[in-house]
Amino acid sequence: MGRLLGLMLFCIGIGMVIGMLIEENVIIIIASGLCLLCGYHIFCKD
Repeated sequence: MGRLLGLMLFCIGIGMVIGMLIEENVIIIIASGLCLLCGYHIFCKD
């Protein structure tokens, strides 16, 4: 279940990065970075 949650967060982060190409906002940049980092950490932990 944890790996699935990590993968979902990672994909949400990627979607936010793609959305940044349309409209650049500091809050979106921070939120997408956090989603990518948290998702990667949850997905890859032992």
